[in-house]
Amino acid sequence: MLDERAAVDGVLAYIHKHIDEPLSLAKIARYAAYSPFHFSRMFKARVGIALQQYVASLRLHRAKELLLTTDLSVREIGLEIGQQSLGTFTTRFSEKVGVSPARFRASAARVHADLRSLLSVDLCGVRPMNAAPGWARPLTGTVSAEGPFEGIILLGLFATPIAEGVPLHSTMLYSPGDFCIPHVPPGTYYLVGTAIASGMEAREILLPRGSLRVSAKEPVVVKPHLPPPHVEATLAPPQPGDPPLLISIPFLMEQFLRAVAPESVMEEPGASTRRSD
Repeated sequence: MLDERAAVDGVLAYIHKHIDEPLSLAKIARYAAYSPFHFSRMFKARVGIALQQYVASLRLHRAKELLLTTDLSVREIGLEIGQQSLGTFTTRFSEKVGVSPARFRASAARVHADLRSLLSVDLCGVRPMNAAPGWARPLTGTVSAEGPFEGIILLGLFATPIAEGVPLHSTMLYSPGDFCIPHVPPGTYYLVGTAIASGMEAREILLPRGSLRVSAKEPVVVKPHLPPPHVEATLAPPQPGDPPLLISIPFLMEQFLRAVAPESVMEEPGASTRRSD
C-alpha cells in the first residue's frame, strides 16, 4: 500500500511538471509502471477524483493563472491548455469557474472592495436555523482549526470533490466554529471551503494555492425523513493531490454580497443573478 501511495505521489509531481503536454491515462500509468486499470483505481482512491478529471482541473487553473499574469488573449490561453476552439474553452471555463474568462481577468479590480464589504456585513440573514418546507433541512456542522484566523471562511456544498461552478448551497463564517447551511434537500454533497485572510493580496485570493482550506473527510449524505448529519470539518493547509479550487472566489463573494448587502454590489454586464443560500 505504501508503494502505491508513493507511486501516486510521484505521478502527481509528474503531472504538475508536464501539465502542458498530452497526459493520457495510458501514458501516466506507463510512467508509474502499473496497468491503466489498476492505476486508475489507485489514483481515485488516493485523490478522490478520476485522473483525467484532475488533469482537466489543473489545466483550467493554469488558464486562470495565465489570465491574471499575462497579456495573452483568451483564444491564445485556450490554445495553451489544449483547447482548439475558443467557444469550447470559453464555455468550459465559464461552467467550471462560474464566470467568463474576460470577467475573471477583470475581477482583480474589485476583490478587495468586496472583501471589505463582506467583513462588515451582518451574517444573520444568511444563516437561518428554521427548516424549509418539504424535505429540505438546515445542515449544521463545525469547522475546527489549529490556530486563530482573521478574515472570512467561504463554505460550499458541491456535487463533486472539486469546488467548481456554483455551489449547490453555501454559507460564510468569520472564524472557525459552528455553521449552518439552510434548506439542503436530500442528496450527496462534498463540503469544500477556503479561508480568505483579511491581509491577502488580490492574486492570492484569485489563485488560492497555499491558502487554508476547509474539507470534510467523507461525503455529506442527506436522506429524506432523517435529520441531516452534523458535519465535522477542518481548516488546514492544502494537501498534496488536492484538486485546485476552480470556482472564482470573487464571484462567490459577490453571491454572498447580493444575499446580505445587495446595495454594495456593482452589477456587471452578463453577471449571474443566482443567489447563494
